[in-house]
Amino acid sequence: MGKIISVANQKGGVGKTTTAINLAASLAAIEHSTLIIDIDPQSNSTSGLGIEPKTVSNSVYEIMVGGVEVNDSIRETELPFLDLIPSHINLVGAEIEMVDRNRRERILSNAIVPVKDKYDFIIIDCPPSLGLLTINALTASDSVLIPVQCEYFALEGLGQLLNTIKIVRQHLNPELDIEGVLLTMYDTRTRLSNQVAEEVKRYFDDRVFQSIIARNVRLAEAPSFGKPAILYDATSVGSKNYLSLAREIIQRNRKLFKGSPALTKQG
Repeated sequence: MGKIISVANQKGGVGKTTTAINLAASLAAIEHSTLIIDIDPQSNSTSGLGIEPKTVSNSVYEIMVGGVEVNDSIRETELPFLDLIPSHINLVGAEIEMVDRNRRERILSNAIVPVKDKYDFIIIDCPPSLGLLTINALTASDSVLIPVQCEYFALEGLGQLLNTIKIVRQHLNPELDIEGVLLTMYDTRTRLSNQVAEEVKRYFDDRVFQSIIARNVRLAEAPSFGKPAILYDATSVGSKNYLSLAREIIQRNRKLFKGSPALTKQG
């Protein structure tokens, strides 16, 4: 069985979807079978991997609300080891439609059971909120990766996210862990980025990844071409940063997956 990681932060503009796309693509590039689940109604991970959301018939919405089998919603991407469960704008109303369902917080967790053994990693791109969709993602996950931008108010709202994680642990998923905190949008030219990085490290200590995602034009351009950075410009700083993150996550998880040939490939 592989590892399920939610990428979550209810604060918008922190590089959450950029991280979900490029971490998943980097894991795939290192030949780890990876599935990315786009559970954000904005569908940016879907379009960022070259799939037009309006053309999608079976999405995560149909899985969670319509009872569609998870295998019927998986789409291949340009990268051989990377698959996608796309999102759709219909997901906007999913929380209202699920509110009266029994065990509504476990709908996603139950739905993805048939594919958990097929992938080394499953990355879930959460919406920028702490609603029922994010709760479903956290309940289905082994861990949470928290992107934090190197800007003013970087830690603003993180208390709410950490409290939500605590509640999910207590009532729904006691095994949920924090995979790590990722510093994004780091600008080496500014003192502010260094100050924020120091503040985040003081707050989260060894949970902060050594890999840092620098501000990078190519990284920002890639989604408009429907490609992860590694396919758009493999030599870019952003691409190299996310490959570093992927290797760090693989290394961190070697201890948890001893004896699993899928997770002991050289990164």
